[in-house]
Amino acid sequence: MKAKIMKPILQVEDDPNDIFLLHHAMGKAGAGNALHIATDGQEAIDYLRGAGKYSDRREFPLPCLVLLDLNLPCMSGLEVLRWIRQESGLSLVVLVLSTSADEAEVAAAYRLGANGYLAKPSQASKLAEMAKAIKDFWLTHNTAPKDTHKALTKGGSSRSRVAPIHSPALVPSPWSRVNSQTSSSQSHEKDHRINF
Repeated sequence: MKAKIMKPILQVEDDPNDIFLLHHAMGKAGAGNALHIATDGQEAIDYLRGAGKYSDRREFPLPCLVLLDLNLPCMSGLEVLRWIRQESGLSLVVLVLSTSADEAEVAAAYRLGANGYLAKPSQASKLAEMAKAIKDFWLTHNTAPKDTHKALTKGGSSRSRVAPIHSPALVPSPWSRVNSQTSSSQSHEKDHRINF
């Protein structure tokens, strides 16, 4: 039987506190996926293109899931989403994860092809519920497009030097904060991965 590849998550976020809090919440939810970080829109595109320092797909494999903030330096999250859907040729699951629940932004994200739009909760318990929901649906039950899986393994091993998230699941009641409406300050030279 073929071993299941543990695919990474790409979090596109410029706030170090939000990065830390989501990593902690995903660990508590029991997600074992490595979490790679891009701190601005251009860095996210470079990662997904495999450009520059991201050219080694064994070290920086394509993600199974992109968690995309909208308010980013260099290029907005909506511009990154437009690039993913219209120019990249990649079939990626993209969830917008934003502090804004503005109807116009929600509608724009869905028009551009977001798979979901999640409003960042201010309470740690709600963030933990959201992380559990992401883990349970998008990382466990969802079936990603086959071309994404092929791209993950094309460059060889998908194992990254990034430590996976490990922690027992502690959170009940997923989906409480899922919004289902359908209508850089940091240098590019830094290595933005979470290692524990």
